[in-house]
Amino acid sequence: MKKFFDDIKKDIKFKSAGPGKKLTEETGSKPDVVQSSSRTKNNRHAPTEGAQRAGAAALARIEQQQKTKVHTSQDAIRNQVKKELEAEAAALAEKDKAAAAAEGSRVPVKDPSCLSVSGVYFTCPLTGATLTKSEREVHIKEAILMRFEEDPVEASVMMIHTFNKDREKVKVAVDIISKYVDNICKNPTEEKYRKIKLSNKVFQDKVRSVEGSREFLQALEFISVMLPVEGQEEEEEFLVLPEQSPEALELMKERRDRLQRGEPVRAQLDRQPQAFRPSPNAQRFELPPEFYNLTADELKKEQQQRSELVEKNAMLRTKAMREKEEQRERRKYNYTLLRIRLPDGNLLQGTFYAWDRLPVLFEFVRESLVDGWQPFELIAPGSQKLQESDEVALAECNLVPAALLTFAWDAAVQADIAAAGGKSPTLLKPELLETIRTLS
Repeated sequence: MKKFFDDIKKDIKFKSAGPGKKLTEETGSKPDVVQSSSRTKNNRHAPTEGAQRAGAAALARIEQQQKTKVHTSQDAIRNQVKKELEAEAAALAEKDKAAAAAEGSRVPVKDPSCLSVSGVYFTCPLTGATLTKSEREVHIKEAILMRFEEDPVEASVMMIHTFNKDREKVKVAVDIISKYVDNICKNPTEEKYRKIKLSNKVFQDKVRSVEGSREFLQALEFISVMLPVEGQEEEEEFLVLPEQSPEALELMKERRDRLQRGEPVRAQLDRQPQAFRPSPNAQRFELPPEFYNLTADELKKEQQQRSELVEKNAMLRTKAMREKEEQRERRKYNYTLLRIRLPDGNLLQGTFYAWDRLPVLFEFVRESLVDGWQPFELIAPGSQKLQESDEVALAECNLVPAALLTFAWDAAVQADIAAAGGKSPTLLKPELLETIRTLS
């Protein structure tokens, strides 16, 4: 046991003896030692005056970059919002990808060649571009930003009313900005009314938080200025309006009115008007998933409910029960596809919102006819005569998610035309007949 502990002691002593040496190495040579940081510092030379000036300039640039930048130019505004739009587009793409992954639980996608319409599309009112539902919001924002070069006032008004979803919040911001303009116009020489302190709580909470508000103030010729504040060591940012001429004040009032009249820019539903030749398949509809607000399971349940509809109609139900059931049915659909059979057998097809009113349908038909000025009737399934004057939603007329209507000219008017030796009116416009198709 004593020998065992002696061996351990020798091993520890050997390991603590330091690095090994060659037998041929001189004993007087010293091992390499890493110099301490303090000694290294003592051996350094002091920087030259030019190097010191360069370092100070570099430090100043870094500090300047770290400060929050105030975006006053239109280019800076566009670049900033462009980044936001790119991020939003990426988020929408990711959302679409997730929706595709959950396809099994949603309405099954049908073969596009079998569909009555390829999908639901929208038109940008600013550019005229045709868009899908996922494209419309980003495209409209980009179109508004492009307007800044042409008319910054119009663009900023659109920005305020379109980019912000909370309408009450927008109204409050518009009222406050209008008050700024009113005070300036009433007191044009009072400097205090032409200065807006950005750290002001009301401005921060009610105005600055609304996208486009700062751009509108800049379009009114407010400029960003750092000014001293009494009782503070550091300056603060203000938006300051230079003193205005009487003509400029009148222009400010006109721009205020444009802000107050502003409306959100919304993509318009593309009705996709299409003419078809006479067909026995006129009542056959194959709709894409966009038309439904249902899952696949809900669609199956709906089919079962439709098969039981005859039995339900035979039952005595109160008016309240019927209205409740109809309201539940209407919530299942976003859009509806309607076909109108004309006297010559041709068909006119269009896409509508489920909550569009009857006057919208009549106007669509009228705009598709050569002699749309003449009175006509539309008859729904079940011989229900639709009245153009009725402000009733298509869903409330049971015209969702698709329906075939019958068109008829007003009989009394046609009798008068025939008695006067007139000819029967022409039906569809030439541009629709040029693209007429055959239903599959």
